[in-house]
Amino acid sequence: MLEFWLELAKGPIFRFSFALCVLGLARIVMLSAWGAAKAYYAAGDKELPYSLIWRTTIHWLFPIRMGLRNRPFFSIVSILFHIGLIIVPIFLFAHIQLWYQGAGLWWPAIPRHLAEFLTVTTILSAILLFLARVWSSASRHISRGQEFMWPLLLIIPFLSGFFCSHPAWSPLSYNAMLLIHILSGNFILLLIPLTKISHCILTPFSQFISELGWHFPKNSAKDVEITLGKQGQPI
Repeated sequence: MLEFWLELAKGPIFRFSFALCVLGLARIVMLSAWGAAKAYYAAGDKELPYSLIWRTTIHWLFPIRMGLRNRPFFSIVSILFHIGLIIVPIFLFAHIQLWYQGAGLWWPAIPRHLAEFLTVTTILSAILLFLARVWSSASRHISRGQEFMWPLLLIIPFLSGFFCSHPAWSPLSYNAMLLIHILSGNFILLLIPLTKISHCILTPFSQFISELGWHFPKNSAKDVEITLGKQGQPI
């Protein structure tokens, strides 16, 4: 019975989860691009500081300087968490091998010892992030319930994957732990386009649209005069 669920999780459920993730992210990107195009068309001033937008986007993607100055411990832990969260699932040899077997795709993998180091680092960082949010009164006030749970949810594939690599340490059988690993990964794929994780895709677009928002549309001055009832009068 367990073998049946493994095949189901690795086959139809994974394909559905991956397709929904890709299509959901594509929808977000297309809607953002459409919003940017509309904002650019409506803007009276089309001279945009592209270099400033690029620097601002990089700053928001990697807020290292500000983070290290204001909350150094939290920032370092967060950076380590995100590095492992991105690199391990994409560049783990076992994952690449599955892509090669299923779709003929192949790319370089990271060494096994580095993958294990990043896995452990990601697990520990997630636990520390959770404890930091709970401990800090400022974080508790600005964080919603899902933001507390995200670090713990995201490490389930890492923790189960670690036990799959070290079955002697696993509290469950290899197949049971592998099923948890695959199902938790599929679940996260489903959640990516439906939750705030998609901000990693939206950030470049949001910075561009934000800059466009400061460029007033054509005839906006007349519209303001009409709204205030000050036609022909100084405002």
